[in-house]
Amino acid sequence: MLHHISKREKILVLVAVMAGLFLAALDQTIVGTALPKILTEFNALEKLSWVVTAYLLASTVTVPIAGKLSDIYGRRKLLMVGITVFVIGSMLAGVSQNIDQLIAFRALQGIGGGILFANAFSIIGDLFVPAERGKWLGVFGAVFGLSSVVGPLLGGWLTDSHTIFGIVTNWRWNFYLNVPVGIIAFGMIARYLPTIVSKTKHSIDYLGATLLTVGLGSLILATSLGGTKDWAWDSAKIIGLFVAAAVFLVTFILAERKAKDPVLPLQFFKNPIFSVAAVLIFIFGIGMFGAIIYIPLFAQDVLSFSATNAGIILLPMILGLTIASAVAGRVVSAIGRYKVILVTGMGVAVFGIYLLTGLSPQSGYWDLAWRMIITGLGLGVGMPLINLAVQNSFHQRDIGTATAATQLFRSIGSTVGIAIMGGLLNNTLTKKLAGIQDDPFIKMAVQSGKGEQFKSIDVNSVQGILSQQGQESIRGNISQMPAHLQHAVFDAFNHFVATMQTALSSSITQIFLISASLMSIAFVVSFFIREVPLKHHTNDDEITPSPSA
Repeated sequence: MLHHISKREKILVLVAVMAGLFLAALDQTIVGTALPKILTEFNALEKLSWVVTAYLLASTVTVPIAGKLSDIYGRRKLLMVGITVFVIGSMLAGVSQNIDQLIAFRALQGIGGGILFANAFSIIGDLFVPAERGKWLGVFGAVFGLSSVVGPLLGGWLTDSHTIFGIVTNWRWNFYLNVPVGIIAFGMIARYLPTIVSKTKHSIDYLGATLLTVGLGSLILATSLGGTKDWAWDSAKIIGLFVAAAVFLVTFILAERKAKDPVLPLQFFKNPIFSVAAVLIFIFGIGMFGAIIYIPLFAQDVLSFSATNAGIILLPMILGLTIASAVAGRVVSAIGRYKVILVTGMGVAVFGIYLLTGLSPQSGYWDLAWRMIITGLGLGVGMPLINLAVQNSFHQRDIGTATAATQLFRSIGSTVGIAIMGGLLNNTLTKKLAGIQDDPFIKMAVQSGKGEQFKSIDVNSVQGILSQQGQESIRGNISQMPAHLQHAVFDAFNHFVATMQTALSSSITQIFLISASLMSIAFVVSFFIREVPLKHHTNDDEITPSPSA
């Protein structure tokens, strides 16, 4: 613990770390809205998914290793390294000249982001005693949640060529904005955060780190790329990746049982709080992203919001999530207990996500907004209090490794969840549109010789047709038809759009129902978290602060 650091210095350190955490979390989602422009510039559709996957893969496999290294070398060094790598990766990604360069630099960004993920929440354990951590973990949870929903909005705004100080933005600014903020965060950490040196001698488990990296890498690749055009779920490549993941992760477990200083100590799972928290945050990751990711899709393609407004519509959820994280953290710090608030938050999250299943093509803005506020209130309580429970159950010397392991399970949950939800959405929508080829509009389009784009209807083509740009393009083609045919074709097209919106709406609300069901399981699991009253002191006899210079 850093008793000798003033309150002002602690806050400055936290601001710097929060800035780094915000940028690292932001980069998980900010690029999504820029992908169409990147595709246009680089003409590399077959590699486009790797722009997202490279960051996700690198950050996920880095987290557990970085957590262990921070317990050995101290959070200060790892945070500075993480920010440096992240800033360099961001700058290089911004100046990429082809898709391969962009993918490589996104992976470099991911390594820096993984180091920040592993250490951001751990630093609170260094600066504050358990009884004080709740309010700050709440603030960090709000920052993390905020970045998840701000990413698509900010990415779309920067990509759509706005002017900042006389400079016109483009998709490259999704990366450039990280540089000045990262430099400031680096300077503040270097100035105010001392190095914490552990008296416990550690060694690096190179074998365990390698096996874990390859195993997790195979799993993330399989779940991220599976179900795409060139990576079908039953293809040899995907099956091979799942087999490799199983083999390397089982080998990792066997190796860790004999390791002198394992990268992910298996004895952690003998801690009942950690074991329950790992399951809880894994399911929480699936449910949270299952709810967040498909709200903009629903707003844009079912309710016909513009791309920008589809991002803005998430603001009610941001409001609920931010308020809940901050308030829950303060209440927990005040009363010294976390279980009842955690369980209540999980219950509210289940209720909020379930309410989303009541949406339809006839819903308006306020129908969606009040449901999102309730969902945000529930989700905002979850992650920070899970981290708090884990940190409170470990000795100071293991906080970095334990916190990083918790973040790892959240990251795997969200990655696997996105893949599962995407596959379910595609299958459900395909079934609902099984007879769409008999729709009068498609028959008219085929007869006119312009039905090529309607031969195969899946999630991607539905999104393309229902988007504002897609509808405008089709309506433009109809307006060029003979005048006596236009009225009938326009009517047929409007009916066709309504049919697809209804199918997409019911498919997405089914995903919300699955997310609510998973969150219900998380709600039940949260009852099994054992509560240990938050201490007003910590046993820090095995760590000593040294000057930052």
